[in-house]
Amino acid sequence: MSETPDSAVRTYIDSHRAAFLDDLAEWLRIPSVSAQPERAEDVRRSADWLAAKLQETGFPTAEVWPTAGAPAVFAEWPSHDPQAPTVLVYGHHDVQPAAREDGWDSDPFEPVIRDGRLYARGAADDKGQVFFHTLGVRAHLAATGRTAPAVHLKLLIEGEEESGSPNFRTLVEQHADRLAADAVIVSDTGMWSADTPTVCTGMRGLAECEITLYGPEQDIHSGSFGGAVPNPATAAARLVAALHDEHARVAIPGFYDGVVDLTDRERELFAELPFDEEQWLRTARSTAAYGEAGHTTLERIWARPTAEVNGIGGGYQGPGSKTIIPSSAMVKLSFRLVAGQDPDHIEKVVRAWAADALPAGIRHEITFGSATRPCLTPLDHPALQSVVRAMGRAFQQPVRFTREGGSGPAADLQEVLGAPVLFLGISIPSDGWHAPNEKVELDLLLKGVETAAYLWDDLGENRHDAD
Repeated sequence: MSETPDSAVRTYIDSHRAAFLDDLAEWLRIPSVSAQPERAEDVRRSADWLAAKLQETGFPTAEVWPTAGAPAVFAEWPSHDPQAPTVLVYGHHDVQPAAREDGWDSDPFEPVIRDGRLYARGAADDKGQVFFHTLGVRAHLAATGRTAPAVHLKLLIEGEEESGSPNFRTLVEQHADRLAADAVIVSDTGMWSADTPTVCTGMRGLAECEITLYGPEQDIHSGSFGGAVPNPATAAARLVAALHDEHARVAIPGFYDGVVDLTDRERELFAELPFDEEQWLRTARSTAAYGEAGHTTLERIWARPTAEVNGIGGGYQGPGSKTIIPSSAMVKLSFRLVAGQDPDHIEKVVRAWAADALPAGIRHEITFGSATRPCLTPLDHPALQSVVRAMGRAFQQPVRFTREGGSGPAADLQEVLGAPVLFLGISIPSDGWHAPNEKVELDLLLKGVETAAYLWDDLGENRHDAD
């Protein structure tokens, strides 16, 4: 256990709380919306602001890294101990679009504190969760008497996450030597609830494609030709119907190759969470749960691969009828992937499945977008245990485990750098990421600060456990 007195950390945080929130509010006022070209200068201004603030925090190195799109920020603070582990913190400084007329109660880029909550675009996703590391490292130093962190600390804060991170992998590959780390901490996630602190242990990957089916060279009369030539809209419907079997398992041959199944212990840990399926269904705006047989809802969305129809179309869509056989149809599919699955393999088996499933006379084209790989950290990984201990000290209660059903660029860091990815986030579902009135709970934000203050000591002290 660390020698850092918890009370010293909390005293330091309390005494610097106001200045910390003032700085965060200043950053939140910069409308760094990466999706809007007219905000490109604001995204650059956000990167410059953060680099300057990290230097003010004490990072000897703080640089703005250009990309083919929006800039990222890199910072580094070496430990005085040459044997200390190296930790890279990932987050992003760009935000989702927001306007008062979207339903905000106040200007989304003019931060407001109401009832212990800070409201602004980016308050939780992700500026607030990036910024708690600045006060966290200062509290760590103040409480331990150090002049440098107990770990070699690096930060990589990208500027295009809300636009799909199109240049992120290239950036990581170009700077892999400077980004090299023993562990990656991703602070772009959340917890189960304010009363149930949790650590995420993995994210699913993503592959997506569009299949266009072609039949006759033009729309033709269904009376003259119907029943005698193949119909691409019918072929699209049959293709979609063949995507799953009667147990809601994906029926594409080879789709489950390499899947890392949940252990009994992981299933037990998921079951310990206070999950209310009826409430979850209300949030999903659905009247029934559905999915792969033999798995719970949480297992389905966190730890099982899926295939979903995102769009299907073809033929006449206007009012009334138009009795034709359409010349084309299309299907949009996405596949959420879990540990052990390879997006390149998924593309290969999907292409083979579609070619085998479609009848003669139907020509097809498949276009795949860029893929995201899944990432998973084993429950017994020493660095994960450091995160759990640090969060447990901050929240003063047991920490449980979750996974994330969505996908993100964390897997690129894991793959390129060869380092385990760990998740440290304090946001809760009610924070309203991407929605009007996004907020962060101030008490939880400061718990994030406290967790970071404990984490660097724990990782430094237990570095030999990972050898």
